[in-house]
Amino acid sequence: MPPKVKISKEMILDAGFKIIREEGYEHFNVRRIAEVLHCSTQPIMYNFKTVEEIRNDIYKIADEFHTNYIMPDISKGGNPLHLLGMNYIRFGYEEDNLFRFLFQSNEFAGNDVRQLIDNPDASPLINMVTMGIGCDVDEAKDIFLEFFCVVHGFASLLANNAMNYDEEQADKLLTQVFNGVIAVRDIKKT
Repeated sequence: MPPKVKISKEMILDAGFKIIREEGYEHFNVRRIAEVLHCSTQPIMYNFKTVEEIRNDIYKIADEFHTNYIMPDISKGGNPLHLLGMNYIRFGYEEDNLFRFLFQSNEFAGNDVRQLIDNPDASPLINMVTMGIGCDVDEAKDIFLEFFCVVHGFASLLANNAMNYDEEQADKLLTQVFNGVIAVRDIKKT
């Protein structure tokens, strides 16, 4: 008789991430993970105390995946904030299930967008703005907030199938929004 395959935490998290990414978080449960791993639910619950613990760990994996996906390659040149926005919008389209899991599954309930921007994890993004535009950190946070609201809204529409993805349209919109935000900034300085 061959030895039983040991189900590890990593295997469980990989299966859960795959389910959420391919099928959506509404299909995520212990029974579905067990189906993917061809095992009973027992080894899954042996490795984790609760389903919420599994979900939280998968959320961290999805968040890291998202961060890596959207970070622009600044070595290629171009406006880093614009590139970040295009990547974010593309993520909403190409990874719609992960987008909804990350941003529409009540994880941010009770949080203010400003809290997200003030979070130390956001400092690389804010630094991109300060370097790209030549402004101080507070001004960069304001610019990022305005830009983020538009980008997130566009990505949300795509993730929820409310519109078709058109990269040229997205590029044009982000250019207009960015130029508008900068123009308002310049007007305020005069």
